[in-house]
Amino acid sequence: MSDDAPNDQLPNGTDEYVPRQIIDNDLEGSLDDAYAASMVMVDDGQLVNGTVVRVDRDEVLVDIGYKSEGVIPSRELSIRNDVDPGEIVSIGDEVEALVLQKEDKEGRLLLSKKRAQYERAWGQIESIKEGDGVVSGPVIEVVKGGLILDIGLRGFLPASLVELRRVRDLQPYIGRSLEAKIIELDKNRNNVVLSRRAYLEETQKEQREDFLANLTPGEVRSGTVSSVVNFGAFVDLGGMDGLIHVSELSWKHVDHPGSVVAVGDEVTVQVLEVDLSRERISLSLKATQQDPWQEFASTHRVGELVYGRVTKLVPFGAFVQVGDGIEGLVHISEMSAHHIDLPEQVVTPGEELWVKIIDIDLQRRRISLSIKQAAEGGVVAQEYQEHFGEHAFDDEGNYIGPTDVDPATEAAWAEYYEELENPAEAGEAPAEAAAADEA
Repeated sequence: MSDDAPNDQLPNGTDEYVPRQIIDNDLEGSLDDAYAASMVMVDDGQLVNGTVVRVDRDEVLVDIGYKSEGVIPSRELSIRNDVDPGEIVSIGDEVEALVLQKEDKEGRLLLSKKRAQYERAWGQIESIKEGDGVVSGPVIEVVKGGLILDIGLRGFLPASLVELRRVRDLQPYIGRSLEAKIIELDKNRNNVVLSRRAYLEETQKEQREDFLANLTPGEVRSGTVSSVVNFGAFVDLGGMDGLIHVSELSWKHVDHPGSVVAVGDEVTVQVLEVDLSRERISLSLKATQQDPWQEFASTHRVGELVYGRVTKLVPFGAFVQVGDGIEGLVHISEMSAHHIDLPEQVVTPGEELWVKIIDIDLQRRRISLSIKQAAEGGVVAQEYQEHFGEHAFDDEGNYIGPTDVDPATEAAWAEYYEELENPAEAGEAPAEAAAADEA
């Protein structure tokens, strides 16, 4: 290089080369420390967020920025049992998970989406419970005694609290979204008990109040028998259930309500009482039916003969059924013309016989009957005159027997009496004829 050449010198004005600094060294500490600082630090029980990077049949891989991807086993994906991971998450989904174990025996980071959901849900559920609020969620399972709702965690809804009255078949509720009140909460036992009935009662309270306000004792309503119990039957009136007590089911004695009505029967009832404070409605079925005692009293009178069946013997006489649900008493003094000590000396249960009406006490619903006076004859009640035929009674209604006699029967009786009058011609000894006559 010549002395006069202008470019013989280096840019720094010297003949020595010095490398140009192109970046500042701003790394504090070692490179390993820098790598470690860029990693997410996790602890067991910590909530983390990540992105789904892989979905397999039995697990899901999630990138949370840790040195290795986190693994969510399929059982830790959802509160629902036996789910397909592909139905819960997809690649690219952002998920929240709880760290179960930073490093298992295989060196994997174990996560749980289900338990992260539990943690978030418990806080919300506790707040709702404190505020007497309502939770909602789909029915995901039918278990013994009730339903399981997905409310962020598994909420148990007992079968008795699904509706206002107990439901027999719970399967149709699968997949339905239901609202319910929280009635029991125990985080330590992971126990949440719900009541949809409480929610329905609360939301329908105003409707019930309006319904009761428009219900008047004495009015007649139509309804459907919703349940039958030992003490009566409940009837759905289209807004609320009312109770027909067993004593109001029929004018006759009822051993069990099921012998009168069944679930699903359409019935016409009369409102007896409306209790606004307790929201109870008392109903009567028999009030809409004709009173058999009134009917009997209007179609019979003292002195008539009626046909009945002995139903029960008591020390002081016998009860005789003389109509549908109508029983009268034959006092022991009216059982025979001569003195007797016990009713069974004259009648037995199940025996059918004629009795005379000697008293009708409609107010006390009592009928007095007489067997010995019936034996003396009298006017037969109209329904029996119709049964035996008009020719069996005289103009006053007294029984005189059939007027048409079978010719063969008449001939047999004539032959019998002829033999009694002429025993020798019939080849019969006088003693035998006398015995036949006594018979």
